[in-house]
Amino acid sequence: MEISRKLLIPCQVILAILTISCATPPTPPMNAENDRAKALVQGSTVADTDTLDNPVVAAPSPTGQKPAGTAVPAAILSPEEESFLSNYLSRLSYMVYYGDATGVDPRFAKIAVSQANRYLIEKMGLSVIDFDQIERNKRDQMDAYQAETGGSIDMIQYLAQKFNADIYIEIDLKASGEGFPGSYSGSAQGTMKLFETSTAVLLGSIAFVSPATFSPVSADAAIANAIAASVWQAMPRVTEQSKTLMAASLRRGLRYELIAQKIPDARQAAQFVSALSRKFREVEQLSFSQGETRIALFGFMAKAKAQEAIYNAALATAMPDMYLVYMRGRSFTFNSGM
Repeated sequence: MEISRKLLIPCQVILAILTISCATPPTPPMNAENDRAKALVQGSTVADTDTLDNPVVAAPSPTGQKPAGTAVPAAILSPEEESFLSNYLSRLSYMVYYGDATGVDPRFAKIAVSQANRYLIEKMGLSVIDFDQIERNKRDQMDAYQAETGGSIDMIQYLAQKFNADIYIEIDLKASGEGFPGSYSGSAQGTMKLFETSTAVLLGSIAFVSPATFSPVSADAAIANAIAASVWQAMPRVTEQSKTLMAASLRRGLRYELIAQKIPDARQAAQFVSALSRKFREVEQLSFSQGETRIALFGFMAKAKAQEAIYNAALATAMPDMYLVYMRGRSFTFNSGM
């Protein structure tokens, strides 16, 4: 019996050891290194696992500038930028005119423009630029147009910028009428093209066709009725599409154009662009010469804030005497003062 008891104890110990070994297999010492290597191959690190599952977007700095070295995708806007964009889209301003190349009778063109303006006033509560006012400015502003643009942009775009319109609408139409005394019919069809004023980029177009219209007075009266009816019916689609298209085009921010005159050399121009990039969401240098440097600026800010940011960037690059020559819409022309 004594021998049996001595043999039993070692067997119990051995059994316990085997049980523990089966329940908890040892962790290979290289598991951590293997995980790290696997993560590197997959394009992340072990420490990034939680970040990838729960991505964090860096909040904008209090000054509205992006943190150094941070690339923010153009489609991702901060709450402040979203609010600015929403407010901007809710109060878009329009200038309506007709396509000069269509050859439409100016009387009918005026009816189309006036009807579009009537919709903007009555249905949207907006102020408009009257047809006759545009006609007067086409004549009176010719010298200023040539001096400021050299004919590089269309006259209608130039006037839309002068009137601070966000969008200008160009109406192209054809109209006809027929009938006999006491019973005349008219028809009209065409398109309304939407252009972004600062760039003249075509945002879209809306086609329209008039309903059947009649007049006992004359064929011209029937045509006028057709134009008025078709333009009125098209305007809700025009304004809705303009908001949608502008929202898509403005994800980078409002586009400002800066023409900086007499920056002495390319190095200082590059420093100026770098300083501007700390004030705006995006900056693109379009051209350089000692006469003028053209720069595109994108940001969610009002015109006054953009102008202030340009002055601050000039101060930061040893151009304290830079001054504004003239401003047209969202286009600024500054002289370096050097």
